[in-house]
Amino acid sequence: MLKCPFMNTPYTPNISHILGALSIYDLEETAGKELWKYDPNNEKDRETIIISFILKDLMYLSYRHRFVLMSELRDALDNPDFDFSKEFESDYDEYITMAWDETEIADPRGFFADIYRLANKVWKDDLEKASLEDQSTW
Repeated sequence: MLKCPFMNTPYTPNISHILGALSIYDLEETAGKELWKYDPNNEKDRETIIISFILKDLMYLSYRHRFVLMSELRDALDNPDFDFSKEFESDYDEYITMAWDETEIADPRGFFADIYRLANKVWKDDLEKASLEDQSTW
């Protein structure tokens, strides 16, 4: 069974974790200022946000964890009823403040589709390696 990084509990992938790098609670003056230089609705800026912030932030995960997380994202993208806009909602009770909220992202599903596309490009070798393994042995 695949365990959570740094803990001895089962890993349950959640696509909300993908946007962890965009949570700027108490980081408005640092991470917030850096992220706000980009427009998440502009194709080139979005690619920079995804590669330089989101995918980079997820590198603490092993290749197996990233494979499982991208599989979860693929399943969500395959579900036409999945509401991707909720992933951009801030939750002040949980100390989560998103750099851009759900009203500022023109196409939340497209944003996540771009994450999936770019992750499969940037992490190609790792994702392929994981796909060739027997996942029941994790």
